[in-house]
Amino acid sequence: MSIFHRFSLAGRIALVTGGGRGLGFEMAQALADAGAHVIVNGRTAATLDTAVEAIRTRDGSAEAAAFDIGDREAQRAAMADIEKNHGRLDILINNVGARDRRPLADFDDEAILALLNTDLAASIMLSRDAARLMKRHNHGRLISVTSISGQVVMPGDCVYPAAKQGLTGLMRGMAVEFGPHGITSNAIAPGWFATETNAAMAANEELIPFVRQRIPVQRWGRPDEIAGAALFLASDAASFVNGHVLTIDGGMTVRM
Repeated sequence: MSIFHRFSLAGRIALVTGGGRGLGFEMAQALADAGAHVIVNGRTAATLDTAVEAIRTRDGSAEAAAFDIGDREAQRAAMADIEKNHGRLDILINNVGARDRRPLADFDDEAILALLNTDLAASIMLSRDAARLMKRHNHGRLISVTSISGQVVMPGDCVYPAAKQGLTGLMRGMAVEFGPHGITSNAIAPGWFATETNAAMAANEELIPFVRQRIPVQRWGRPDEIAGAALFLASDAASFVNGHVLTIDGGMTVRM
């Protein structure tokens, strides 16, 4: 078999949380380009409809699944629909993440728990349910989108990095637990990407010297530059990659 055929996702069913825009959309588009049927998740139906239409315009196969992954009942209903309509789930990309930058002393208990629920607990539960479906076919790809913020941290930003490090621990635990069932678990740790969410920062000329100094390639990442990593980890080309964090940051975390 040609190495290029090992990147094919024909016949695979994938769920990408937060796939309606930004990095999530680019990953969803990449999986669809490779032949997967992609279930694009998010909270806003109109955003998802736009994303699904964009994927279909490139002859990809996709459908929308509007639900809040932090809502456990909505999670259960969505997984039940996937099982009923497709009978399987081959790929899960846990991409959803909320951000709340402020000093830890400014967080009350409810705000801490809310962020941990969205950024960590929801992915634990969704991954557990996805793995149950994957075990039936002795094949699966669990991909967690973490962050370089789990490794390097700026002041006034404690809870988010804690959750992202938790996702890394989850990924490694699942790699060991589900590996015997043909299910690999890996993570993608993005650096500074010029997404819609970061548009104001990316346009801030005062940050240009910082970017040039800290990021060896001297620029922000383009959202589409996440796509190759997602496709690789989701494909048979990465069949022996398990328990790995693939950092995509232009070299930011290795620069002294």
